[in-house]
Amino acid sequence: MLKAKLRKKFIKIRKLKNKKNIQIEFDKVFNLINKQNILIKVIGGYFPVNYEVNDLNILKEFDKKKYQISLPVIKKNFEMDFYKWSFNEPLKINMHGIPEPEKIKLIYPDVILVPLVAFDEKLNRLGYGGGYYDRLIKKLSEKKNILKIGLALSTQKINNVPIDKYDKKLDYIVTDKYII
Repeated sequence: MLKAKLRKKFIKIRKLKNKKNIQIEFDKVFNLINKQNILIKVIGGYFPVNYEVNDLNILKEFDKKKYQISLPVIKKNFEMDFYKWSFNEPLKINMHGIPEPEKIKLIYPDVILVPLVAFDEKLNRLGYGGGYYDRLIKKLSEKKNILKIGLALSTQKINNVPIDKYDKKLDYIVTDKYII
């Protein structure tokens, strides 16, 4: 119940604070990635909806630097996979109203940019409650090392995100004002 109340509250806050579509600087994300000791070729992003931090400009910059871009496609059983996508390819609207790429080339990102509803200093995130990203992070982590970067507004921070055994931490959270 607590998670549901927090979701409702922070989705409202995000809507109020992000009406001007606040952008996170590409260099903040790029510099984080460059510090890693893993080979990074594929970036997994998301198509922003419901006043999520817009990552499309970040993805465009990665595309210019010749990284492969991928977006999630929602499957049954609250799961999703990433598929290769480029900005000149069409997207289709899924059952939740979220644009997705065609299921042509399944891909396993080295970095995933994760939208969130709220977060805390310990790198816990509160999502929409379906567990899509938690399942995805578990599945990808079993295949390879991945870097998990949450994108948020600084106003989405709370003292403690209530967590359970299924919740997966992020490696970093990048906001409009700071990086955790």
